This record gives sequence, structure tokens and C-alpha cells, in this order.
Amino acid sequence: MPVFPIISLKPEVREYLKRVFLNKELLAAVGHQEAEQRFERLLSCLSHPPSHTCVRASTHLAPVDEIRQRLREELKKQQLCGSSAEVPVEIVPHPCIPDVLLLPVHGPRPVQQCQSEVVVGALCGSAVLRGAHVYAPGIVASPKFMKAGDVVSVFSDTDGRCTRGATGFQGHKVFVGNGVAEMDRAAIFCTKEAPKGVGVRMTEPLYQSPSFDGVLPNLAFLQNLPSVVVGHVLGPCLGERVLDICAAPGGKTCHIASLMKDQGEVVALDKIRNKIDRVRQNAQMLQLQSIKVFCFDGVKAVSSDTEKLKETEGPPFPPESFDRVLLDAPCSGLGQRPNMANTWSLKEICSYQPLQRKLFQAAVSLLKKGGVLVYSTCTVTLAENEEQVAWALKTFPCLTLQPQEPHIGAEGMPGAGLSPEQLRLLQRFSPELSWEQTQANTPLPDRASTDTIGFFIAKFLKS
Repeated sequence: MPVFPIISLKPEVREYLKRVFLNKELLAAVGHQEAEQRFERLLSCLSHPPSHTCVRASTHLAPVDEIRQRLREELKKQQLCGSSAEVPVEIVPHPCIPDVLLLPVHGPRPVQQCQSEVVVGALCGSAVLRGAHVYAPGIVASPKFMKAGDVVSVFSDTDGRCTRGATGFQGHKVFVGNGVAEMDRAAIFCTKEAPKGVGVRMTEPLYQSPSFDGVLPNLAFLQNLPSVVVGHVLGPCLGERVLDICAAPGGKTCHIASLMKDQGEVVALDKIRNKIDRVRQNAQMLQLQSIKVFCFDGVKAVSSDTEKLKETEGPPFPPESFDRVLLDAPCSGLGQRPNMANTWSLKEICSYQPLQRKLFQAAVSLLKKGGVLVYSTCTVTLAENEEQVAWALKTFPCLTLQPQEPHIGAEGMPGAGLSPEQLRLLQRFSPELSWEQTQANTPLPDRASTDTIGFFIAKFLKS
């Protein structure tokens, strides 16, 4: 069991999620007690990391076995250099996904807290739980006389209420492990420029998993398992033209290009400039030439003005321009792990469905007849997942649901009026359903396929 509380949610959001997991269709399928237990297990699962670290091997650059061996050697060097405590070097190939390597995450471990406390932001705290060191920009409070070399306990400010530069914090915080300060307090808080580099090197993390900072950056790409599954479900072929309509930060875009062996064209869109720069950086790092990146709003990516379209190769595009389209939609992100607190209001949580539908309309229009559309999110709500599928099937008669390969997650959740046959074609990664496997120490490859972030995938064919 986790040693820190279940995810903290605003009461209105918790009640909303509870209604999702206790809807009439689900209650009829599994019973009230099981549905209630699933909901409580979900809240607990979300607050701590999955049981494994998932690495996508860049198989367009080297065979997976070679990458696995090189990764093992790099992690052994990390251990010998003392940059990470007792780093596990077990690397397990996924039994169903040929370009995925899995590394076990050990924890929560019995780590004794010390008197000196460093407080970090919630995002930084979550990264530490997944194996990262503490980078200086993430530190919000430290002891008054902290010097480099001091042993400190690291706490995550889950509510975001700690004042930057404070010498202590008595608000809601969660212990994530011990480390050694790499900087004096003055270097973190008393400089004109924002601090850079590692502020605290973790030596006794609550969850033990290797740091991937600078480890084979072009061969071993950290990516959540369901995000890798998406690329395989899309199934791009050599020479095709594929659109990733909401591409940033580019992990799925690069995976698509890798699966195509960099032969074809992958168009990546995102409307936020600094995010689209990340896509370019990842494509360059992974040595992928087939990716074309544009800063553009996917909602406006289709146009029937043929004369204007002749002026540029970029967006907007004429209808039916792409063989396959990935819509990894902006969403409420309620499946992300670890997430010890979510401060969003119910209005914010529910604001994504209209945007997702606008993007869906553009995606369907841009897809060729006979083409494949994959819709995915990293959230657990019905409104953004199964309800969107039901809406799409009603709105676009040309779309039919298709089987997914691989299908290693659970089927869709009842509650949106979809038939049992339709639910079986959907893929929902539900960490709360892996609870028994996690507690029973099920072997890593089996447990890793279910103990993931919360995620949803639907695959459509346009007839």
C-alpha cells in the first residue's frame, strides 16, 4: 500500500468521478460494491507511480536486443559511479510489444526522514517518484543555511501553497525520499538568473527507479506504455502520409515515423509555439527526417479553398489528405500518475469535450476513405472517452469501430450506451483493475500491461 494519501481532489471533482464509476450500466455489470471499490482503488493508484518504467527502443536506429544490452551497460555505469542508489538493472522485453523494454520500480520503500527538509513543487515531486533527481527550478523551500553536500529529505508541496524561498513549510506536503544537496541555498534563491542543473541528487528515493538523465537519449525514449500502444494500434505503413493533429511533445509522432522506418511523411501539428519546438527537438534527437512540424491549430487544419492551398505545403490541408490520422486529444489528464493532488475545478475538468469534438470533425474530414483514425486520451472520464465514441459513431456514419492490435488493456467502460460488442473493441487502461496483480507480486511483464497510467484508445475506419 502507498505510504502517502490518495490523490487530493476538489469535492465537486471527486463527486463527479464517483458518479462516473457508479453509473447505472457499470453497477448492473459488476455490482455496487465492486464499482465502489474500483473507484477507491483508482484514487489510490493515481497517487503513486506504475510498477515499471517503460522505455521505447528506437528500432529504426538499432535492434531492440542491442539497445537492451547498451541500456544495461549504461545503468551499471550509473550504479558504479554512485549517481543512483542500488539501481535495478533488470530489463525485461514486453511480451507483446516488440519495441518496449520494462524496468521494475521498487517501492514504496522504508526510508527514514531526516531533519533538514527541501520542499519542491508538485510536478517536481511526481518526477522524483518516477526516478528523477530534483532540478533546481523545482525547489520552492530549503533550510536557511543549506550547503552543497547536506543530506536532506525532499517533500512535495501537493497544493502549491509554499512561498518560493521559504525556509520551512507547514502546509500539506508528502515525503518522496532523501538526497544530497548539490547547491547552496544562495545559488538556488539569491541569483538574478533562474537556477539550472540538479539541486538535490536523490540517494534514497521512496520509489527506486533509475535516472535516465543523459542515458542513450536517441535510443531509449521514456514513454508511458499506453502511449506506445497507440502507435501500434494506428499501424502506419511505409510510404503513407500520416497526420498527428495534436502532436506535442512529439513522442507519438516520433514513434509513428519510427514504425514507418522513416519512409513516408508524418505531419505534426500543435498550436503552441514552445510545445511544437519540443516536437522538432525530439525528431532531431531521434534522427527522423520524415516528420514535418507546423505550429497550427488542428481545429482549423482543413480547408476547401483549393486556390489558397496551392500556395503552401503546410496547413490548412484539403479534405481527405491523409492515410491515417492520430487524434491524441487535449484532455483533463485524470489518468496521469503519479499525481498526488489535482486543483482543477469541475468546470475545468469538463471543458475539454467541445474542443475534442471540433478536433474530431477536422480529423474525419482530413482522413481519406479507407483510412484509419485513432482517438486517444490520458484521462478516465466517460465524457472524454466512451461518450465521445458514441457521439462520433452517431455523427459520422462513415466511421466504424475496428479491432485493436495489440489489445492489452481492458475493454471500454459501460455508461455511454455502447453495446457490449462495441465496448470490447475499445481499449481502456485502468490501473485500478491491476490492483490484485500489484499486491500479489505478479511477474513484471504481465503486471506492466495493466498497472499503467489511465488511458483510452478507440480505432475507427472511414468507409
